Amino acid sequence: MNAHQQPTGSAYFIAKETEKPETHTLSVLVDNEPGVLARVIGLFSGRGYNIESLTVSETEHEQKLSRITIVTRGTPHVLEQIKHQLERIVPVHRVVDLTVRAHELGQERPLERELALVKVAGTGDHRVEALRLADAFRAHVVDANTEHFIFQITGKSSKIDQFIAIMRPLGLIEICRTGVAAMNRGSQGM
Repeated sequence: MNAHQQPTGSAYFIAKETEKPETHTLSVLVDNEPGVLARVIGLFSGRGYNIESLTVSETEHEQKLSRITIVTRGTPHVLEQIKHQLERIVPVHRVVDLTVRAHELGQERPLERELALVKVAGTGDHRVEALRLADAFRAHVVDANTEHFIFQITGKSSKIDQFIAIMRPLGLIEICRTGVAAMNRGSQGM
């Protein structure tokens, strides 16, 4: 048996050779109780899946429910497996692949936004240029002194990536990102 056809030893990574990895956004409605996030994350780490972005917050206080938004990457087969495994965790009420739902609604992607705080140090021309570019990106100054700025920027992850890349040569010091918050357009809920 040649190396290409040898079994991998794990059923989790068997996929059709024609399937290409895709990035998907999953929304998971869970009970807001201790240990739930650890169980959800444990599912990913225990099977070797990567999480590119993770946000979680209580969304329904009376029912004590939280919404976990996970951006992950895998073949369609692996993504379907992740969804089914998440649905089997006891405190999980619902799992929606927002990317699949967006395609069903005739949209390319779900509505996704992220917030970042970006600290930039600089004086003179670099300082003026950082302020000019921040204005072009609609970033707001939330803290400043004579040596640095902290900008707050919201938008698609790609916009934040561009802003960070532009700020690097101007004195970028530190970045803090929230991760993606997402939902589908239209009148239907999750």
